[in-house]
Amino acid sequence: MKVYVYGTGCGAGDLIDTALPLEQVSGFVDSRPASETFLGKPVLSPEELAQKNYDLVIVTSRHTEEIALRCEAAGIDETRLLFLKNHVTLIDRNQSYAAAEELLGTAFVENLRSAQVPVPVPPWAGRSHLEKTDLENDYVRVRTLEALCGRLRDVPGAVAELGVYRGSFARCINQLLPDRTLYLFDTFAGFRQEETEGYGEGFIGAHRNTTLEDVRKQLPHPEKAVFRQGFFPETAAGLEELFALVSLDVDLEESTYAGLYWFLPRLEPGGYLLLHDYNDPALPGVRNAVARYETETGKRLSAVPVCDRNGSLVICG
Repeated sequence: MKVYVYGTGCGAGDLIDTALPLEQVSGFVDSRPASETFLGKPVLSPEELAQKNYDLVIVTSRHTEEIALRCEAAGIDETRLLFLKNHVTLIDRNQSYAAAEELLGTAFVENLRSAQVPVPVPPWAGRSHLEKTDLENDYVRVRTLEALCGRLRDVPGAVAELGVYRGSFARCINQLLPDRTLYLFDTFAGFRQEETEGYGEGFIGAHRNTTLEDVRKQLPHPEKAVFRQGFFPETAAGLEELFALVSLDVDLEESTYAGLYWFLPRLEPGGYLLLHDYNDPALPGVRNAVARYETETGKRLSAVPVCDRNGSLVICG
């Protein structure tokens, strides 16, 4: 059985950690391979894959339309593609589930086929200023960001993201607030080793798979970005800015707590801190960090949960 996984990011890491053991994977596929290996397995382009024997390609990336066209052009059998993220369009991109069910079993495939609920565009939101690919990532999350940015006109301060990863959310912030200095805090090389105990190899490996320069290339206004590379809060030393908007997306408890402790006192009145993964059961450390902060400061945060994919929390300044 030769199963390939299309994608080398968090989606692929989640699949390996929760459903498909790494030993069952022959290799990975990426439209723009950044390295020759991922999790110790070879990374191929679609064209390279088309020249090999394969039984199934599990697509973990959200870029379903782009990948479908690339695979078609490369000559990859569409019936041997299994798309896991079908929330982007109202059609099921999978032509057939037969190959996947034959190899992995009907129950296994059914478990991967998570229910998708279309989200209508609210009339009050109007036309988005973001790119189509930005909206495909997590529609509710990015449209919430857009709505919040619309309320910052009279709020001074810079903007920041702690936990940048590959830069998709930083790109949205930079696009929506092009006149603000954007501070980007990340190691661009993964987590602190001591924080990752108990987490899967896929999760850890996926978050190493990024670079500062790749993020810079994504930004529509890179001249407004200030990169602070390294471990936080050491990378904030000497910074005396106040902030109108902060995205905090570091997944783990100690790093989340450090972000809350440093940024919340520096949040301008009327500003917002967007905390990702607050209601994500796979990342309980985020919620734990909030509870610790509230207990230790004696203050209950003024916050609103968001029904996006990973359960964000909007904390008001």
